[in-house]
Amino acid sequence: MRRPRSAALMCLLVVVTLGLTACSTGDRRPLTGPTVTEDFSTRVTVTDTGLRLDNQPWWPTGFNAYQLGTDWSINEGCGAEVDLDAYFAKLPAHALTRFNLFSMFVVDKNSGLIDFGPLDAVFDAATRHRQMVLPVLAGGTGQCEDDQFKQRSWYDAGWRTQKSLGGMTFADWVRAAVTRWKDRPTIAGWELVGEPEASVCGAQGCDWQVRECPPGGDEILRSFFDDAGGLLRSLDPNRPIFAGFVGGDQCGLEGSDYLQVAGSERLDVLDFHDYGGNLTDYGPSGSDLPTRIRQASEAGKPIMVNEIGVNAGSCLDPAERARGLRTKIGQQRDAGTAGALLWAFVPDPRTRECTYDIGPSDPAWQVIADTVS
Repeated sequence: MRRPRSAALMCLLVVVTLGLTACSTGDRRPLTGPTVTEDFSTRVTVTDTGLRLDNQPWWPTGFNAYQLGTDWSINEGCGAEVDLDAYFAKLPAHALTRFNLFSMFVVDKNSGLIDFGPLDAVFDAATRHRQMVLPVLAGGTGQCEDDQFKQRSWYDAGWRTQKSLGGMTFADWVRAAVTRWKDRPTIAGWELVGEPEASVCGAQGCDWQVRECPPGGDEILRSFFDDAGGLLRSLDPNRPIFAGFVGGDQCGLEGSDYLQVAGSERLDVLDFHDYGGNLTDYGPSGSDLPTRIRQASEAGKPIMVNEIGVNAGSCLDPAERARGLRTKIGQQRDAGTAGALLWAFVPDPRTRECTYDIGPSDPAWQVIADTVS
């Protein structure tokens, strides 16, 4: 990907250090934020077992829609462009959409300058349709960013020092993003990193099969969430922070390590990502959903299954998948979870392949409409 030119770096310095909301990008759309007249930061609150929206119990269901910020005229994109109004208009009331709010989306691929327009458009559309969103500020794998897996050193100190796209460290991006969008009424909370783990790449690379896990990963992740979560909370004190955990046997989160990291005072909502079969088919004992639900209860925090992925297309009829998803969501809710998000909405589903894709006409939409509350 093209690196920012010197003008972009100068512009970024102004944005980050002086707190301005945008850099000039010629005659493109205005990038100033909305005029704020009301505090929306307490719309979503957290109890020991669940969420509340506007002072009412809320059990959200919805989609992961990671590519909402793609705008091929401006950024490198991540997947296909989405008709934002069509997407948010189709969702039922009180649904939740988890999406990538990565720094990559604000880097103009032609000039290298910072352009917040594509991500502003996501919040604008969500606001028009009164839909709630959960922005994820970075991803552990580096996909849709700089394609660099975030190793243990990143969680230790690199999040403050290593610059990525747009010339920003992760700390810079947290300051810029949270400052810009924290006053939007649609934000349910923030997620610092999707699927964090304190692994080290092996001699054969960074694929999960060859990554290594030296001792002390739980301490590294706990310190990261204490410190990065503290930074976020200094900018937006009231909104919940979601953990983003896969919830399996990832480095720093295996077994009882999950509870050690989950105990950070900067984390409000815990996570589990489900790509298994039935309610108990989740992998190693002690790193399964029933165990995580018990640990969440011990920590006094709710736990959401923020990714549920079931393949369909050439390998399974989407209607059959929808029936299975309905059963799974019901089982998980009865077991004590606080919400469920499906992986993943895409505007261009590969219907002739076996994928997790959920398109605009997929029967899974009716499952969301019937289970959100």
